[in-house]
Amino acid sequence: MAVPTRSIPSDYGRPTDEASLRLQILGPPRLWHDGVELDPGPRQQTRLLALLLAREGKPVSVPELIDLMWDDDVPASALNVIHKYVGVLRRLLEPGLPVRGVGSYILRRGNGYLFTVASGRLDLVVFREHVARAEEARAQRRHEAALDHYTQALGLWNGPAGDGLTHGRTMTPVFAALDAELYEACVAAADLAVSLPRPERVLPALRLAASMAPLHEPVQAGLVRVLAAAGRQAEALSVFGAVRARLVEDLGVDPGPTLLEAHRNVLTQPPAPATATDTDSDSDGSRASTVGGLVGRTNELAVLRRTMEPAFTGGTAVGIVQGEPGVGKTHLLEEAAAEAGRRGALVVRARCLNGEGTPPMWPWAQAIGTVVGGLPSVAREKWLQDDLGRLVEARCDDLVASVLPDNGFRFHLFERVVAVLGEAAAERPVILVIDDLQWADSASLELFGHVAVRLPGGTVLLGALRDRAPVPGPRLCRTLAAVSRASGHRRFRLGPITPDAVAELVRHETGRATGADAARTLHARTAGNPFLVRELTRLLADGGALTDAAAARVGVPTTVRDVVLDRMAGLDSDIRDLVQAAALIGPDVELGLLARVAGLDVESCLERLEPLTALGILEPGPDDPFSFRFAHDLVRETVRVTMPPSRANRLRLCVSNALDDTNPEREFVAGRQPRSALREVTGRAPPNRH
Repeated sequence: MAVPTRSIPSDYGRPTDEASLRLQILGPPRLWHDGVELDPGPRQQTRLLALLLAREGKPVSVPELIDLMWDDDVPASALNVIHKYVGVLRRLLEPGLPVRGVGSYILRRGNGYLFTVASGRLDLVVFREHVARAEEARAQRRHEAALDHYTQALGLWNGPAGDGLTHGRTMTPVFAALDAELYEACVAAADLAVSLPRPERVLPALRLAASMAPLHEPVQAGLVRVLAAAGRQAEALSVFGAVRARLVEDLGVDPGPTLLEAHRNVLTQPPAPATATDTDSDSDGSRASTVGGLVGRTNELAVLRRTMEPAFTGGTAVGIVQGEPGVGKTHLLEEAAAEAGRRGALVVRARCLNGEGTPPMWPWAQAIGTVVGGLPSVAREKWLQDDLGRLVEARCDDLVASVLPDNGFRFHLFERVVAVLGEAAAERPVILVIDDLQWADSASLELFGHVAVRLPGGTVLLGALRDRAPVPGPRLCRTLAAVSRASGHRRFRLGPITPDAVAELVRHETGRATGADAARTLHARTAGNPFLVRELTRLLADGGALTDAAAARVGVPTTVRDVVLDRMAGLDSDIRDLVQAAALIGPDVELGLLARVAGLDVESCLERLEPLTALGILEPGPDDPFSFRFAHDLVRETVRVTMPPSRANRLRLCVSNALDDTNPEREFVAGRQPRSALREVTGRAPPNRH
């Protein structure tokens, strides 16, 4: 029986005709023929098919099949049932087969059956082929090729092997053995991905395997290491904590050496550079592997070069870069620091993390760990025996209790940080980069401010922060004010890129040129935000067209939608209602109109808009104090397309009524609300007011 609601899966990377058979056992048992999914039949018949697929290429005797299917509860008709199901399955796999035909797939071998299938039709076979090629490529030190094969192999899994079937005592080991092949491949792929580094390529598979085997320590350790390498240290620490608790609770044992080593690596490694697939990163949209691939940032890069120059002449300086999420702060800092590294500087990178699992003073644990790790062994041991050793090992809870009060210990510890920086800078210039300051804890900000005004010669401190989503809090503002008094201080805002830079960014992403009209349309929809440009470009390229019409028509990328919805997740219902109404009004929103739609007075409406401006969803209009606008049109589109239809219809009616009641002299003559708003909301022309 056909199942039309499900589509044919991937062709496993092999070009074949559309009529080819497709079989899945790496997940729920499924099969497709002529591009249509077929029902494998009753429960026991599906179990038999799953067993034959799991044992592909290996004969299985009828007594073994009976034992696997029924355990100790074997019916008298078991042999006849097996023969009957085999006949039905043969005709299911080959619809034109005669009633007693043998076919090409389920063959008789002695007192049993052998399932065999051409390469490319059963996911298990393709998985094993890719793993074998990955191992061969790795042995030949072709690591990128090996990771490609591992990624393709792991991408075939859709859940535990034979998922959805009830496995008896004898049947369980058959599918557990297949799952074990996934775990082994995941561990190998994780090691390779972390070393390259390409952690994001195997992260989905590691998450799946870890969910399937919550107590499998090598898999869980692989997930911890991959998360940390991808810059998700807080999540890595959370995973470790959950696994440790479950090991203790369920098995009464502590984590083993593999898991403990992965945990230590998280605590001591410097943060990974932002990758091109991080949906909330500040990459400017160029590929992470492109050296000097910044687009439209020549002037800003020159400012950072001038800021870093004192480090090479024994001087000091502080540089602060701020901007909205996705504008390219991280990539700009990485490129500037990489240039300094090529000139012989010690580049120390650290990143503040947003998450409850993050240890206090985490960015400084990363930074000072890198500095101390680069010293000669005798000096390194000396510093690790100091209070800095507790900082480096992220044993900071007791440290913070001593640091935050205004006492002598805080000054002592902060001066020890300055001293170790000075010892490193005596050997070569030091560029210290602290990213995502908006997430820094109080102690980390205290230390940042102290170091900024006490920098030893030959050291430059660079920082980056978001100025929206979230806006800087009071503690960060106080720190930035104190830092502004430091010698050689520079602070600038990284703004949007130009339409010409958008066109260049499209070329970097796709390898194809785009016209000026399409670039202008992309710029208008993204407000020149490189992250949004990149994601929209990828969606366009997948559709094959880079034209102006396609740029205007393409929807909201899933990555962008997820980021917007994540920002809105904490809003209460009243504020969510307000932003939904604003999204239906248009890109530019007149305050009085929005208040009428929401049934609020202007003061209350302004109060509810404050969280939306803090999150970077809405911002005040540049020319009119009574108007707001969406920071990016894609943000507005996300709000619109994710709104429940019934809610959207009710809001459209409210907007229409508010527009009908609008004072013509105030709104339409003064021009604070476009006349096209009514047409956009209701599909009808605005009333003639003259």
